[in-house]
Amino acid sequence: MKRRQFITLTAGGAALSPWLAPWATAATDNEGAFDPGDWGGITMEEIRALFESDHKEASELMEDIMGKCVLDRILPPMPPMTQNWVYPGGPHYKGQWIWDSMFVVDLLSLLPGKEKVIQDIFKNYWDFQDRWNKQMPDYARDMVVGTIKTAPQPPRRFSQIPILAWGVERVYRRNGDKELLEQSLGRLEKFHDWYWRERDVTNIGLCAVGSYSGKVQHARWETFDYECNMDDLKLTVHPTRKGAQEGEWYGDICVTGNTSYLIMGERSLVRLAEIVGDKEMAARRQKRIDKSVNAMREHMWDEEKGVFLSVKRDSLEKIPVASIGSWLPLTAGVATPAMAKRMAEVFATPAWQTPLPVPTCERTDPRWESSGFWRGDVWPSTNYQIACGFADYGFKEIAADIADKTVANAIKNGIHEHYDSVTGKGLGIEDYCMSSTIGTMMLDGLTEKYTVKLRK
Repeated sequence: MKRRQFITLTAGGAALSPWLAPWATAATDNEGAFDPGDWGGITMEEIRALFESDHKEASELMEDIMGKCVLDRILPPMPPMTQNWVYPGGPHYKGQWIWDSMFVVDLLSLLPGKEKVIQDIFKNYWDFQDRWNKQMPDYARDMVVGTIKTAPQPPRRFSQIPILAWGVERVYRRNGDKELLEQSLGRLEKFHDWYWRERDVTNIGLCAVGSYSGKVQHARWETFDYECNMDDLKLTVHPTRKGAQEGEWYGDICVTGNTSYLIMGERSLVRLAEIVGDKEMAARRQKRIDKSVNAMREHMWDEEKGVFLSVKRDSLEKIPVASIGSWLPLTAGVATPAMAKRMAEVFATPAWQTPLPVPTCERTDPRWESSGFWRGDVWPSTNYQIACGFADYGFKEIAADIADKTVANAIKNGIHEHYDSVTGKGLGIEDYCMSSTIGTMMLDGLTEKYTVKLRK
């Protein structure tokens, strides 16, 4: 079943837990996509003046990205959000996501006078946190929902890839907004603490997925939706906590992707805490990083596969399929140099060398399909992050190959949500916000052929 079909079928439904019942309102999603947002006085001439490139098509692509994937995606307040917010695009993605929005604010922070808009976007998460905390028992408090859905859709009851701290750091590095740091650091630490408490329920340092709705597919939506490593996912009660209001909310698979992303977020939080002089916070977060890195190396690394694998939560048995999340430990700095070298070797094999890299599932798996939703297709956002990981470990040629092929394909086939890994055909929503990472690859110096730089 396609993701958007499932959204339609499961948007409503009462919560399994009594303390979620007041949130179970009817979902009558408005038809059609929202109109593009107001650029807030920014002109295309100002966008062009930001960048320089020797490659005409790269320049034009960067301009399209800034206009269609960034500025068009900033909408005015819409209940329950009382601030400006990020709309991913298309007729079905009506809400502000965590993962998607961080790539937008990263590029938005290049533009002058956007500090308040970016603060608004983050304040939507903190406002949700406050509303959520009024309804929830102590252990569930401080979650940030994966998507703040627009009314009258019911609130989601699960989170998403935890890179809010990474997003705050990217913004700060670009525009130096210390007010954003002051508003965000305490909230981010509480969110990270919720993540460890409610997703690392065996306290080993590895994150599973879950959902307070008790729906397995909702739990999968916390990470890469239909990743093959989660085909046998089940939800259980908490392994140690007992109580009358407990439910089957906790996934029995610890995933490489979200564990890596939480480490990335913690690394950002350490650096941000050091910037504001909070040594105690930095030390607290570093302990979390060290524990999780050691756990991933010990339990998720597979020398034969040459990548990190997801594991069963209770037995730590490896799930023998390599998927897109298997590469994220590079981005999070989890791999040792020897592991990274082995990963580079594996990446060069036919299992991963599709015409358009990086497929979301290894081609040797029988479930692989070149256009399969997180089961063989290609996403610019993960390509960007995997290219960053390879570059960080010194494999700059691999990074450039991933980035240049991604950019060349977008020039040929347009900006899309995701792509067929064999034909390069665009799939999903056109001008999707998260595909702004095609431009970020160029700006971050990951490409070799298609280079775009900020004017000095």
